[in-house]
Amino acid sequence: MVRRENHFNFIKMHYLTHFASHVRRFGSISMYSTEIRELAHKDQIKDGYRLSNKNDAAQQICSQYGRQHALGMRLQTIEVLSKVKGVIVAEDTGMEMPAFSSHSTPRRVLKGRMKNTSMLTELCATLNIHYSDMMQEILRFTRQAAADDRRLPADPTELGLLRVEGFGQLEIPVADFQETNRFQIHRARCTGTKVFRNGGRRNDWVWVQTGGEANYADLRGRVVAQLLALFKIRNILSEAGAVHRLALVCILDPVTSGRFHIASGHIRVGRRVNGRDMRIVSIGAVIGQAQVIPSAERQWIVNHRIDLRRFNEIY
Repeated sequence: MVRRENHFNFIKMHYLTHFASHVRRFGSISMYSTEIRELAHKDQIKDGYRLSNKNDAAQQICSQYGRQHALGMRLQTIEVLSKVKGVIVAEDTGMEMPAFSSHSTPRRVLKGRMKNTSMLTELCATLNIHYSDMMQEILRFTRQAAADDRRLPADPTELGLLRVEGFGQLEIPVADFQETNRFQIHRARCTGTKVFRNGGRRNDWVWVQTGGEANYADLRGRVVAQLLALFKIRNILSEAGAVHRLALVCILDPVTSGRFHIASGHIRVGRRVNGRDMRIVSIGAVIGQAQVIPSAERQWIVNHRIDLRRFNEIY
């Protein structure tokens, strides 16, 4: 009887046959996860029940969640006003209070300090980068920076004397989708000539913010780049002694000006045919890790559906 009635003919097993084609068409399956809705049960129902006296619990759950939601909206309003005006006027009193934020964005952190990289020449040797290319990009970055006592010297000889520290990892805080007070940490790595965990060399792909949202069409000012070097350089020749945390990246140009490829629904990027492709940027311009898939010679498909946040920003 048991053998005759048992079978695997139910809908959950049938869905498995469609996963491969759906991932190719629509992106990561995790994007359609029910996790967000399931977690809402905890805030909206379970927490309220635990705080109630268990008598007429439904009414108390609704009241508790209503108060929690109203306070959350109030805090968000205060935060927005503090960013716009810098001060907040307290109701009923007319008194001005200094602006504050209920949370702050974590800073980008350089980790994995490399040995024997105290000078630019040593850093370039460790990362297998031509010293002349590195120097040229640093000088270009210096000329574009504001003219103040924090700016790096424009003399190549003086630049070569500055203290440098090389790093193999950049931790990038990325706000969660729909919960901007929570952050995921993207760990972008560049190992130079060294192998990573007994594998190959690591030069991760990252998103770099290069301009306003009007640039690069659907990419909204973002470009995909390969991380070549991470380093910190201290200007010991100035009184300010400013420290610059920089990244050397190889920029990929968007194909068709950054618009979606009609056939696949993705954006394609490729190596530059003419002009320079390396660029020095502040680590603050690196906004997250990117995932690209080789498509053709010197071209890649950008998987902007890797997570809900990236999907929501581009669409």
